[in-house]
Amino acid sequence: MPVEAPPRPRAVPQQPGRAPGAASPDRSPFLTWLRASRVSAGPGIWAYGYRPKPPEEPDRIPGRQLLSGAVIALLCGWLLGSLLWNGYLGTYWLWPLTVLTPDSWHRGMAAVWTIYIYYAICLGALIYVFGRLGRWPQVWRRYAAPLLARLWDDGGVIPAAVGGGPRQDPADWPQLRAAGAHEAADRLAAEARAGLMNDVDHSRIERAWQSVRVQPGRLAAFTETVLRHGAAACAHPSGARDLPVRAARHDLVTRQVRIGAAVDDERNPYVHRGAGYALDPGLLGTSLLAVGPPGSGKTDRLVRPVLESQCLQALAGRTAVVAVGAAGAGLAPDEVFDVVVRIGRQDSAYDLDLYGGTDDPDEAATVLAEGLVGDLTAALPGEGGRRAATVLAQILGPYRAAHGRFPSVPELRELLDGSPAAVGALRAALVDAGHEALVREIDARERQAHRPGDAGPMLADRLALLDRPAFARFFDTTDPSRTFSLRALEHPLRVRIDLPERGHAEASRMLARLILAQFTECAVARGDRSLFACLVLDDATHAVTPEAVRGLARLRSANAGALLTLRTLDDVPESLRSALLGAVGCRMAFSGVTTWDGARFAEVWGKEWVETRDVTDRQVIAHEPLTRVTHVVRRLVTGRAVTAQSVTVRKVERERWSASELAHGVPAGHAVLSATSVRGSSAPPVLIDLQR
Repeated sequence: MPVEAPPRPRAVPQQPGRAPGAASPDRSPFLTWLRASRVSAGPGIWAYGYRPKPPEEPDRIPGRQLLSGAVIALLCGWLLGSLLWNGYLGTYWLWPLTVLTPDSWHRGMAAVWTIYIYYAICLGALIYVFGRLGRWPQVWRRYAAPLLARLWDDGGVIPAAVGGGPRQDPADWPQLRAAGAHEAADRLAAEARAGLMNDVDHSRIERAWQSVRVQPGRLAAFTETVLRHGAAACAHPSGARDLPVRAARHDLVTRQVRIGAAVDDERNPYVHRGAGYALDPGLLGTSLLAVGPPGSGKTDRLVRPVLESQCLQALAGRTAVVAVGAAGAGLAPDEVFDVVVRIGRQDSAYDLDLYGGTDDPDEAATVLAEGLVGDLTAALPGEGGRRAATVLAQILGPYRAAHGRFPSVPELRELLDGSPAAVGALRAALVDAGHEALVREIDARERQAHRPGDAGPMLADRLALLDRPAFARFFDTTDPSRTFSLRALEHPLRVRIDLPERGHAEASRMLARLILAQFTECAVARGDRSLFACLVLDDATHAVTPEAVRGLARLRSANAGALLTLRTLDDVPESLRSALLGAVGCRMAFSGVTTWDGARFAEVWGKEWVETRDVTDRQVIAHEPLTRVTHVVRRLVTGRAVTAQSVTVRKVERERWSASELAHGVPAGHAVLSATSVRGSSAPPVLIDLQR
């Protein structure tokens, strides 16, 4: 079982994409990205460069009306001031000056100063009155202040801290200087300004520094490594410092990846409207379920950006990611991964451990039973999956005791079929190895094999799907050097597993269930949970079982999460649909979902109180002769009777998104996503444009 990625040439550092260029080294794209303001405004909001919106104003004046009123007030004030200044309105407006001032102020320089002060007071009064009439303070807050703030930030000024004062320059590595590692901080600051550092290097060294803070004894080794290697210190085992190509927008300071922008729609929460939408481990840690028909963009606009983000964070030593998809799905190029398992391909350099890398026969039997018959537990008598796990344990325990390994697929199939030769050979091997006590397990298996409803034949039939010539080189337990196990989740690995969907659809689904079961088991059983473990399962059709739903709920406390995609909820047993939506914290409905799928999402998203306005038109009946004539003329001109409107405002409880709106009101290239973080904060469903 490999625990480290195979060596590969070190990539040339790339600067974070989409940052504006600059002429001076201190204004490099990397430094601009590093010094940019980041505001945490809630789950899912893209924090890079986010500017908090002013408080919501339900009676907000439209921009055109506000600007036109301001211009009219300005012109009126200018006109009145010109008339007063040029004396066209006489001298009556000067009487307060003559009444309230002594005669001595009206001679010499005192008169000059007095008249100019009086003019200034009058000018200030005009500005105040017409400024209030034209709502100029609101124009300043809405247009001028944000523009000046943007120009100030673009000028290279480091944003102020939350407390109000200027914060320290992150490019100077103040946390290292505070701990006394001045030489290491100088080396890193010099390389950052010289353009030799990228965002992955910064995140990776930050991660290494966090381990130093936990264990201060590592400070000397950390400083020596940084002084020797600079920005390439603490490199990933593969030696790579970036991905060959990036297709999405990433911010490794907040560990976010942008997947789109919230539409400026009244159904969206006010704080989200127009803001970027992003995912991070804090949200993926509650797991994400995405449902949408083929072609809706699940793979291109969700799976690939999230997978790319997790691979970048793996290079930074923060994440272990496993991507599972059909062969040829094109989740990401081979160069992006450290381990690529191509099941059913003879050119595959790695094999998959069928037993999850465990040495415990009972644990291996439980996980293997979930993969083999997890979707058929209702067809098994008694306790279903537990009965199947017991049958497997009766074989795996004795076999491992006799041979020091678990059986391969053909060997296990023979034993499940009850082949006399295979059972006799296992019994003899146990006796030779001195494990006579385990012979009773073999005897019990033989007795149960003759009872009606035994799970052995069903397990053997399912295992026969993997006992095919295409899988002859796979699931071999005699060559551990090429076998990959999910026990390696304690290391920052990037793994892709290609399933043989073409020609082996049922075997592919069985392997998907097995990998999902192994991931939930191994992620929870990790001794070191400092790395975020992420499973990306593209197309989880028939992979969701009762045990899988319970396993997804346990991932949140283990610093792990899964991203599952489905074409429709009909691919999940009806009894598990509500449980699956309740087990995940993030739920995403793409455009084109069916009405019955939309009904499930509408049910889990619940209702909210909204204010509705009912407008009623009623005909006005005139009793006065003159009024009647006026109404007749108006009806002849307009063609409609004279009516009066009555408006009724009330609060009602309404679904956040109805099933019909989800099925027919979500435009192409859009999706509705609700998010919940591992800390418990949540965001209501938001309509997202995935193309922005």
